Amino acid sequence: MLFNSINFAIFLPIVFILYWFFTKRNLKIQNKLLLISSYFFYACWDWRFLFLLLFSTLLDYLTGLKMQTSENQKQKKRWFWLSVIINLGFLGIFKYYNFFAESFADIMSNLGWTVSPLMINIILPVGISFYTFHGLSYIIDIYKNRIKAEKSFINYAVFVSFFPLLVAGPIERATHLLPQIKKQRSFDYFQAIDGLRQILWGLFKKIVIADNCAIYANEIFNNYADMNGSSLILGAIFFTFQIYGDFSGYSDIALGTARLFGIELLQNFAFPYFSRDIAEFWRRWHISLSSWFKDYIYIPLGGSKGGDWMRIRNTLIIFIISGFWHGANWTFIVWGFLNALFIMPSIIMKTNRNNIKTVAEGRLLPTIKEFIQMILTFGLTVFAWIFFRSENLGQAVNYILGIFSLSVFDIPKFDGIENSKTIIVLLIIFIITEWRGRENKYALERLKIIKSKTLRWIIYILVLLSIYFYGNFGETVEFIYFQF
Repeated sequence: MLFNSINFAIFLPIVFILYWFFTKRNLKIQNKLLLISSYFFYACWDWRFLFLLLFSTLLDYLTGLKMQTSENQKQKKRWFWLSVIINLGFLGIFKYYNFFAESFADIMSNLGWTVSPLMINIILPVGISFYTFHGLSYIIDIYKNRIKAEKSFINYAVFVSFFPLLVAGPIERATHLLPQIKKQRSFDYFQAIDGLRQILWGLFKKIVIADNCAIYANEIFNNYADMNGSSLILGAIFFTFQIYGDFSGYSDIALGTARLFGIELLQNFAFPYFSRDIAEFWRRWHISLSSWFKDYIYIPLGGSKGGDWMRIRNTLIIFIISGFWHGANWTFIVWGFLNALFIMPSIIMKTNRNNIKTVAEGRLLPTIKEFIQMILTFGLTVFAWIFFRSENLGQAVNYILGIFSLSVFDIPKFDGIENSKTIIVLLIIFIITEWRGRENKYALERLKIIKSKTLRWIIYILVLLSIYFYGNFGETVEFIYFQF
């Protein structure tokens, strides 16, 4: 069930009405309703994988209780590693087995031996990387004595499978979400209105920006060998905005939907394309994943305490793992490695914390220095996205070689270039809107300060009309991060 589908437009109001008007605000009934709704939501993708979600949830729930009641640290550690190994084992089989098998065969082939690996033909369960990380963070926090094990299976299961975040995040922490699930909730009109406003902006990002950019990004990437350099640059930029509109749009819809039920999820994006360096970009892009890696891998590895070599090593490890988390393809690993290289100068010179505050905070325009920094950072990001989007390393390398050719000075030329002018205009409007709202959690949040109700509604209607007239409704395009 996609957020941008008719099915979800029917599903959400039904759950909302049942939640607030038929549960008599009974917390236990509300949580049971959320759990049933979440399992139904997930089963709409493929009901068979619901059993995998249930197994993972039950495993970590029971493991948490066993660790809590362990008689000694050795027993506690056994339960901990049992959960970690099984969780990562399932993730490895479903997501990475074929990749490792093919890579091993390629290595043997280069050494002169022919190997025919046993491949498995299985579908990747949607959201497995996200709900696996939910469970792992819970287990690790119990093991580190940061939290107590949750006694209620219903409460824990809602934490893992709450439908707004189930298939593409944000990656929640038990310390943040579980207390909200266990706390009595009452309807907050202003919270709900803010949720609807964020859902509206998320739909605009997805349907108007991402899905329209996808048309031209796909056209150029799929036919890159026939494109001139300027067209290839344009294709990379289209994909850059496609993936941002797609993923941050999903996050906006997820956070807005959660607010309708009185729950606040972690912010996942904070206007990353206005970053002044790569370090700032990664503090603003997929925030929940970046902070997960920092807290559960980077810091346990020693963080920044062991001198320059340890900081360099740990940073490289984190970005390689981040690339691998995104998919079983060398393109993702190279993408992660490139980002590690881009961020390394600031790590070595210890300038990675220079740009903490929002760019041009309290000002309408950035300084010339800030503008140049944003352009350079954006350019590096676009370059790295080429690897992320490419089917294989060969395509990525040839795509880049095509950019660095004399044809880069030619006028862009590809099928549909005339129609693409509309999305370019929409992108300019989108960038201006995002810039104006960059000091808020999402762009339209700043409408709260507008006292005129009429003006606010005019803006809402304009956004709705732009979705209706300029949205790509030709085919329902799945969110990119569903494959991760």
